[in-house]
This record gives sequence, C-alpha cells and structure tokens, in this order.
Amino acid sequence: MSFSSPQHQVEITRHIMRVLDEWELPGKDIIKLLKLPSKVRLRNLDRFRDGEAFPESQQTLECIEHIAGIADALRTSFPRNAHMGILWMHTPHRRFQNQPPLTVLSEQGLKGLRMVRSELDCAFSWDDSLK
Repeated sequence: MSFSSPQHQVEITRHIMRVLDEWELPGKDIIKLLKLPSKVRLRNLDRFRDGEAFPESQQTLECIEHIAGIADALRTSFPRNAHMGILWMHTPHRRFQNQPPLTVLSEQGLKGLRMVRSELDCAFSWDDSLK
C-alpha cells in the first residue's frame, strides 16, 4: 500500500488521527503504534491533525492499513451507534485476557493490531481458521 498523491496522504493522515483521537489513545501510544520515526515528538501530532502527512514508511503504512480496517469493522459491527465502537475498544475482552482492545494495541503494536482486527473482521483472518 502506498499513498497515491500528497493530498491523499494528508486525507489518510487526518482520518487515522481522527480515529485514534476518538479511541482516546494517548499521544505517546500513537507515536509508538504507528511506528513513527524517533524524531517525531508529541507536539508533532497536531501537525498531522492539521494537514501534514505521516512520514511514508512500510511499517507505518501497514499500521495505518490495520487501523483503518479496525475502524471500518467497528462501523460495520455497530452501524447505528458509533459510540459503541469506541466503548468496545475500551471494554475488557475475554479473547485478550480481559484486557481492552486499546491496551492490546498499545502494548503489542502491530501484533496487537492484527489480533484486534482479526477479532472484528472475519474477512481479514478467514484463512487462519484453515490452518
């Protein structure tokens, strides 16, 4: 996955920041989760919200893809009430050793993104059940 144009990069960045803000993920966890370069500081996050695109790296793009997939799956799971998706992200879940999905993302990074997305999106991990 790569960005097609600078404007598209900005739109994706704003969307992902909006999702992470809705989930109430702390800034330090946003930087860590997106695998942003070490030069990115907390104060830089406002620039991403205001129109600067994320640095383009393969790791960041993979994380963005999973975050967008999780957000989309939450919209599908809770089509009438977007707040329920946010609540789901904060509620302890038996499949995650009674940890909230947000904690799994924060603590396990890309692996956590895959775990949460697999729980929500059967189309994402359908072939895992064949193994």
